[in-house]
Amino acid sequence: MDINHIHHIAIIASNYEVSKNFYVNILGFEIIRENYRKDRDSYKLDLKIGSSEIELFSMPNAPKRPSYPEACGLRHLAFHVKDIEEVIRELNEKGIETEPIRIDEYTNRKFTFFSDPDGLPLELHE
Repeated sequence: MDINHIHHIAIIASNYEVSKNFYVNILGFEIIRENYRKDRDSYKLDLKIGSSEIELFSMPNAPKRPSYPEACGLRHLAFHVKDIEEVIRELNEKGIETEPIRIDEYTNRKFTFFSDPDGLPLELHE
């Protein structure tokens, strides 16, 4: 089997404009394409992050994501950064709260969490 890398991750947003602003203007992901799907009354925004993509969908009346207790399925998205303190500073300056930095007990790497506008846990990992 020849699986090379993750092509994309899909995220459903409760408020498309708020989430689009978060991923594009705050996190700095590049827009590849944006389409309005009239038959579904929803948007699909493709964003570039490194060699992968995030598909951001708007879905009218989507149910909230269960978090606590944690449900089965995708737990969080983790983004690699070179300087975690610098990225945390930039996020905090933009009004995004982050958890304190922790050390991964297995890799001895620094990491922390923050959330997207719908509460999806996002991790920074150095």
